[in-house]
This record gives sequence, C-alpha cells and structure tokens, in this order.
Amino acid sequence: MERMADSPLAVYQAHLEKGELAYQWSPGAGKAVFYPRVICPFTGSDRLEWRVSAGLGTVYATTVVHPREGVSYNVALIDCDEGFRLMSRVEDIRPEAVKIGMRVRFRVHRPGGDEPPHPVFTPLEGA
Repeated sequence: MERMADSPLAVYQAHLEKGELAYQWSPGAGKAVFYPRVICPFTGSDRLEWRVSAGLGTVYATTVVHPREGVSYNVALIDCDEGFRLMSRVEDIRPEAVKIGMRVRFRVHRPGGDEPPHPVFTPLEGA
C-alpha cells in the first residue's frame, strides 16, 4: 500500500475549509464512501478517489434533542445525492419542522475557536 501524504480526515477538513463537502469514491465498488477512510469498506482496496458533492440531499431520519439547558435542536441523517449518508443537522428551521423526505442543501458551519468546521444543511428553496 502506498503511503498517503495526508490523512483522510485532514483532506476532508481541508475541503470543508474551502466550503466543499468532500467524499471518497471507490472505483472497485462503484460506490461512494463516507466517512473518510484509508481502505474501502466494500472491497478492501486502498484505491479511493476524492470527489466534491453538489451539496444536495434528502432527510432520511430526524429527531429533536431537548437539552436540560439551552434551546432544542435537531439531529438528522442526510442522504446525499451522490450516494452517501451522514449525520448532521438542519438549520434555519424549527427543529420540529424538519421532516423525513425534505430536500436540503449543504453549508459549512464554522463554530470558531478550536472547533473545526462541520457540515450542516438548510431546507432547499421551495421544498
């Protein structure tokens, strides 16, 4: 196996810094791979290509978290159009209004401080 220059997480984070949602593609399996990995979970191959998502997806599942202190928020599983699923949240909408099947668009959330950016989603216009 060829030694990689940067870890898959570092490459993923670099894409987020540029405002992109990156994922890996397995040519051997013909499938998207997410979360970033060194080895394809379908074939065992180390041949994984980086691609950038168009940032569109559909809410697969959602729940509302009601913390003891602070405001409620949702946690959602998002099926991206490229064929991978990730856990995130849908913003700019009441947590209770997020529905399964809702179309969403990616954006980068930058919490600041020492926290790295991470992907969140917003409702797609007209959805």
